[in-house]
Amino acid sequence: MTERREGVGKRPSYDIWLDIDKSLLHAAVEELMRLHFPHLGVISGTDIGDAVELNYHFSIYYGTKHGEYMVTLTVALPKGDLTVPTIADLIPGAVFSEREKQEMLGIEVVGIPDGRRLFLPEEFPEGVYPWRKDETGIPASMVKDLWAVGRPENRPVPPKAVPEEQAAEAAPAEEERHE
Repeated sequence: MTERREGVGKRPSYDIWLDIDKSLLHAAVEELMRLHFPHLGVISGTDIGDAVELNYHFSIYYGTKHGEYMVTLTVALPKGDLTVPTIADLIPGAVFSEREKQEMLGIEVVGIPDGRRLFLPEEFPEGVYPWRKDETGIPASMVKDLWAVGRPENRPVPPKAVPEEQAAEAAPAEEERHE
């Protein structure tokens, strides 16, 4: 557990990180629900080499003045068994993060009510997972050297940043033109 102090009053708020086995995920979310219905921010995922790690980011007592806690449940899935139970039956909005992790990391969410792809087109190759760092990640043959193909002719050139001194000097001249 870590303490944060933000804002003018520097009131403390707390982050709680728990590493749990995937078999306890559903029960852990149910326990959070018994405390106070949790707000699921997102499920993040990372390929950490021998496993895929999922972080379920919740806040409890959401909106309670000086009482909100951030709770992150971390589940490590060994690459030999990339299955995890759904929590969408408890928190329906979780289905979108679960679908994203299935297509981007190649995990299987058991019991997911809607397992369709969310971001990748249907013709995207099976067995290729964009966020994976191993051999199932994006192969080099799928990566385009965008800097080598040139800028499309039909796109406007982005504006250039103007240093602050030049912007200050140009401001009076701009005002004179509009008078």
